[in-house]
Amino acid sequence: MQSSIIIADDHPLILKGLNDFLLEKKYNVLASAVNGKEALGLIEKNQPEIAILDIQMPFYTGLEIAKKCNELNYKTKIILITFEKDEAIYKQAKSLGIYGYVLKEFALEEIEHCLEAVDKNIPYFSPELLSYLEVEEVPKELEFLTRTEAEVLKLIAQNKTGVVIADILFVSPRTVEKHKSNIIKKLKLSHKQNSLLIWAKENEQHILKNT
Repeated sequence: MQSSIIIADDHPLILKGLNDFLLEKKYNVLASAVNGKEALGLIEKNQPEIAILDIQMPFYTGLEIAKKCNELNYKTKIILITFEKDEAIYKQAKSLGIYGYVLKEFALEEIEHCLEAVDKNIPYFSPELLSYLEVEEVPKELEFLTRTEAEVLKLIAQNKTGVVIADILFVSPRTVEKHKSNIIKKLKLSHKQNSLLIWAKENEQHILKNT
């Protein structure tokens, strides 16, 4: 079953184009709005699963609506569509838990991919935007590691063996193996040989920044 959607944009042609495209693709579009006040009213009334919002609109911007939805504990997932390629706006969107950020010039090409991802609770940010901002996403899983686990992961990234890590941290090799096992679980890696080392090498710069 398709997620329920409302859309809002103060540019009539963009709004109509997006609305027609989604209906043609059999998406469940409940309603559309031409400004932020209307959009917020539609979200309050319909409690849609997804709201596709222009960032810059009269009364409330897409970001202001996202903030209000957070404050009101609404479950609606917000997707922003915009011409903005601004790092400050991107970071603000991320901090508000935005589920999607699609550039208008690629909206019709990307919106389906975005909706598919958001339906699976996976955030989608336009590849063109990330490339423009040269944003490198820090793996979320790093946040779940304890300080010791993060230190073990850093030493793994630096090609240290389990015995050497045990010496550095003044613990037994068995304790290091236990830490490794916990890290593998938290990072959702397979238990195949070297899977942890490969992940650590691929994400070395993020690991070093965050430890």
